[in-house]
Amino acid sequence: MKKRILSAIVLILVFVPFLIIGGEAFAVFMALLSIGGLYELIHVRESKKEFPMIVKIFAYLIVSFFTLRNINSIVFEFNLDYRVMSLIIFAFLFPIVFINDNKKYNLNDALFLVGAVLFVGLSFNLITIVRNFDITYIIYLLLITTITDTFALFTGMLIGKRKIAPLISPNKTLEGCIGGLVMGVFVATTFYMTIINPNASLVLVIMVTALFSIVGQIGDLIFSAIKRYYDKKDFSNLIPGHGGILDRFDSLIFVILAFVLLVGLI
Repeated sequence: MKKRILSAIVLILVFVPFLIIGGEAFAVFMALLSIGGLYELIHVRESKKEFPMIVKIFAYLIVSFFTLRNINSIVFEFNLDYRVMSLIIFAFLFPIVFINDNKKYNLNDALFLVGAVLFVGLSFNLITIVRNFDITYIIYLLLITTITDTFALFTGMLIGKRKIAPLISPNKTLEGCIGGLVMGVFVATTFYMTIINPNASLVLVIMVTALFSIVGQIGDLIFSAIKRYYDKKDFSNLIPGHGGILDRFDSLIFVILAFVLLVGLI
């Protein structure tokens, strides 16, 4: 636990300055994190089969390009550039023909990389866009995920008994999820009503915040399922006591995707 707390302090000291500065500095930081997150996904997949180096290089270049799109935008522009989609399809499907060896690289490998690049690139790009629009919104979302995760952990340790997904995450309990939900909603809603929009409907903000908290916890379980499938405890050991980049951003990735769907409500 001591190692986990010390690592959390270091993470805050590294992340917060970029968050405050925003702009290109934050976007580049997110691009580096997206490359690291994609590396972790590829790494766990390579425990079963290694990818050709050329397609991995394509993947890292494209995910960084994807993350850095619209970095100077100060409005919500949630649209999909078909040029990026075409680039991703060409980059990962064409090598099937040129490598010409299904044991080295095949359709399943290509589709995995297409999905991984889209998933990681889109998520970190959205984090950048929301930060550029208004720092208070990204703080609101970070409060939801951080407070939910923290209190889910401590509540589960103290009173957790009912396992919710023992085959995916043996330590997750219903009591922990409820504790995280209650505190996450309380802290984030208080921040929203105090800082972002005091005139918003309290009931609506509570409902949306609760949904975000639940989505974040489900996202955590989805990433746990990926690790379980590949028989991994963590995506990497980059952050002592926490695991890798995806181990820390798992909830936020799904919450930012949910935020895109529901931003018009609050």
